Amino acid sequence: MAGSFEVKTVVDRPIEEVFAYLSAGENDPKFSSRVLEMRKTTDAPVGVGTVFNSTVKDGGFKTRREFEITEFEAPTKIRWAERSKNPVVAPEGGYDLAPEGDGTRVRLYNVLEGRGLFGRLIEGPALKSARKGADAFGQAIKQAVEAS
Repeated sequence: MAGSFEVKTVVDRPIEEVFAYLSAGENDPKFSSRVLEMRKTTDAPVGVGTVFNSTVKDGGFKTRREFEITEFEAPTKIRWAERSKNPVVAPEGGYDLAPEGDGTRVRLYNVLEGRGLFGRLIEGPALKSARKGADAFGQAIKQAVEAS
């Protein structure tokens, strides 16, 4: 059974800057210690259909992941779907951005889903870990975007 987690933060930057930073995708290693590498594998500018491949370290194991942008509405909405065949995947996730004062309110969410017997066994611990680290992750996003 899939579950989700979310994090909200306010970034002291205009919405257009925050959207540009987050939609680049390749900035993810700057705010996520799990992401070792992220690269765009499609040639066109980022938008619906753009694919990103990443190398991620989860639970001491390196995995390769592939994400496709499924919705892209500048400067307020980015959605993705993981296309990988890993035991636990994010079949749905995204950012919602909205102006807040002189800054931008950012909401990130991911749905996590275990696939196969092993994936279903580790889905709960993976979700618990993501929820536990959500506030720190939000702060890391804030710091990375503000430092750019």
